[in-house]
Amino acid sequence: MTATTRLNKYISETGFCSRREADKLIDAGRIKVNGNLPEMGVKVSDADTILIDGKPLKAKPKRVYIAYNKPVGVTCTTEKKIKSNIVSAIDYPERIFPIGRLDRPSEGLIFLTNEGDIVNKILRAGNNHEKEYVVTVDRSINKRFVERMAGGLPILDTVTKKCFVKQTGDKTFTIILTQGLNRQIRRMCEYLGYEVTALKRVRIMNVNLNGLRPGQWRHLTEQEMAEINKAIEGSAKTEDGSVDSNKKVRKPSDKKAVTRYTYAKPKRDEQQLKKNSRKPTERKKGTLSLNRKSK
Repeated sequence: MTATTRLNKYISETGFCSRREADKLIDAGRIKVNGNLPEMGVKVSDADTILIDGKPLKAKPKRVYIAYNKPVGVTCTTEKKIKSNIVSAIDYPERIFPIGRLDRPSEGLIFLTNEGDIVNKILRAGNNHEKEYVVTVDRSINKRFVERMAGGLPILDTVTKKCFVKQTGDKTFTIILTQGLNRQIRRMCEYLGYEVTALKRVRIMNVNLNGLRPGQWRHLTEQEMAEINKAIEGSAKTEDGSVDSNKKVRKPSDKKAVTRYTYAKPKRDEQQLKKNSRKPTERKKGTLSLNRKSK
């Protein structure tokens, strides 16, 4: 039986455009499936005839998996308007995109691919896939620093997962994470009063930087991909894989959560407040105000 895929995803996998752009084409009536205008969300397979503006959709390209040693200064985005974008830096002949990201000031290993399904399986925090980093900070570290980094720190409304940390020099250490919180290592160090001066990712799962100089890339080998596919075989590719049991969930009844986002009103002039607090004098027809003195 031929496997089916949502039309927007099928189109994006050919490299024609993104899923979002495909949705726009479908909505505009520019796509036909087997001679008919498809509904949003319809599923298709390789057996279907898909036309865009009357022209056949090209076949899906061979799946691409790249290991890239990202230099400092390259931005992990596919936005062409950003001159330092990672796609232009690699200049690969087919449409590819990064799996995850590294900050612009950071360097090291990052994967790129043209396959959407593998992305979330590798990235989801709940899937516990290892990423190893070499980090340098601005001042000397000690055993206490290592213990606190490894034990979990409160950042971004959660507590980081316990991880492996090893001191390798006066100001350097290696750390292995299974999470991917935004600027996680930098935030963890900042929490302890340190500033990261250099950060390099040297390994993702079973793949390391060996033999790759900054700016160089290579295709992942069949053996590397076999190990990766085996590791992600039971991995969630949905939000279920990102469930964080340490994450604080704010409820409407949580007063702290509400007051945290409440801005203080500027103080008003005390005399004005007193003036406004006076109740208007009640008057009845044919009677004098109680606040006025009789002459």
